[in-house]
Amino acid sequence: MHSLTAMSFFSTSPFSSPSSETDFVPKSVLCFLATGRVVRAPRFEPGSSAWQADVLDQTRLRALSTVLRYSYDAKIVSLLLNLKSLGKADLTVKFVSDRLKYLAKHVDLDDANAVNLFIAGKRCLESHKDGLVKAYNHYAQFYGLDYVKPKFRCEKKLPRVPTKEAIMTVISASSRKYVAIFKVLMETGVMPFELANVTLKDIDLDKGTLAVRGFKGHSSRAFKLKNETLACLKEYIRTYYHEKPFPDARWMGCVWRRIRNKVAEKFKDSSIKSIRLYDLRHFYATMLYHRTKDILLVKQQLGHKKIETTLIYTQLVQFSEEDGYYSATAKTVDEAAKLIEQGFDFVTDVDGVKLFRKRK
Repeated sequence: MHSLTAMSFFSTSPFSSPSSETDFVPKSVLCFLATGRVVRAPRFEPGSSAWQADVLDQTRLRALSTVLRYSYDAKIVSLLLNLKSLGKADLTVKFVSDRLKYLAKHVDLDDANAVNLFIAGKRCLESHKDGLVKAYNHYAQFYGLDYVKPKFRCEKKLPRVPTKEAIMTVISASSRKYVAIFKVLMETGVMPFELANVTLKDIDLDKGTLAVRGFKGHSSRAFKLKNETLACLKEYIRTYYHEKPFPDARWMGCVWRRIRNKVAEKFKDSSIKSIRLYDLRHFYATMLYHRTKDILLVKQQLGHKKIETTLIYTQLVQFSEEDGYYSATAKTVDEAAKLIEQGFDFVTDVDGVKLFRKRK
């Protein structure tokens, strides 16, 4: 590291403009100072004049690191405001903010090569590295930096699809308010953020329909609710009659995790504890494809823009024979209609009796 004395390092107050202080400081020093850590322990014999000068030198180095962090914070804030003005979603803005602040603690954001070296040297998942690159690319573009994006191969894991029994175990342990919310999510496959943005105008209780606006580039769509879910929703709306009746998506997730963990502990079932609120969407998509074998319908109902995104659910429909079915019979049209409303599928006719089945 460059040898810097107290007199040569600062010619002005350590809290003056960062640009005037850092013009003559080597890049390697700036990268290290941006971490905000102590550079090293003071040298020389404690109490000597050289030791005192060294302590002063280290103190001023830490002061400069604070100034640099304030400088980066200001530049990051300017970028975030620009992203917001461009109509980026709050989650996107937070995604960029969190990763840029992390990078700023470890490397000089204005040195694109140093950023790439730092990201490449991290011991983490390729997907995490890719996220850091995407966030930094916003910074580089906004400030006109010459930046070549590295590419990381991100292998997507197959979504986890919980059983209906496990989901209903958690839902049945919820309050009446969240029984309605979780049932709607399970029956429609909408994202929690999409449900949180639903307004009263999007709900038609007479027709039993729910319209949602797409989130993160997804298409808008509408759903016909089952009678049982519709009854829960009507009671919910009577109690929570607001322009936006559903809670924030993060709060939905928080409540789900709290109830799920209690249920998992009660039944000593670790598999329940791994069920995320978002997995209700995976359950809906998988079951829809299982029933219809219509991948275009699944794509439409999930709001996907690309069929490649939806095709993953074709790999998840691998049910074992042990899953079993509930069976039912119907002799009249009304009986058959009720069974279909309850989710039963028609199988065949035997001696004038219609046979239906529904997976357990």
